[in-house]
Amino acid sequence: LDEYKRLVEAVAEIWKEHGALDYREFVGDDLLLEGTRSFTDLIAATRGEAIVFGWVEFESREARDLANEKVAADPRMVDLINSSNSGFDAERMAYGGFQSFLRSSNANAE
Repeated sequence: LDEYKRLVEAVAEIWKEHGALDYREFVGDDLLLEGTRSFTDLIAATRGEAIVFGWVEFESREARDLANEKVAADPRMVDLINSSNSGFDAERMAYGGFQSFLRSSNANAE
């Protein structure tokens, strides 16, 4: 996980250069709840694999679409992925664009 963290720290900077407002990575630490389908099952994770969820926030869909184009064309991304021994597997990655329809925050929380 240390190598993956080094990879995504560099990736986060590239996303922010291209317009991301916030970049976060979350590692699963409580993935099994009886009666639900787990992330572990969804991606057929094997014993010892970490499941990571990334979240990139943009000002708008237009900003996101433009950033996606720029990041995909940024040669640093290819270099980072190819030079990393992080265990990242793009073929098992899921992607989706989501529009916020509710945000409820505690002013005292991060």
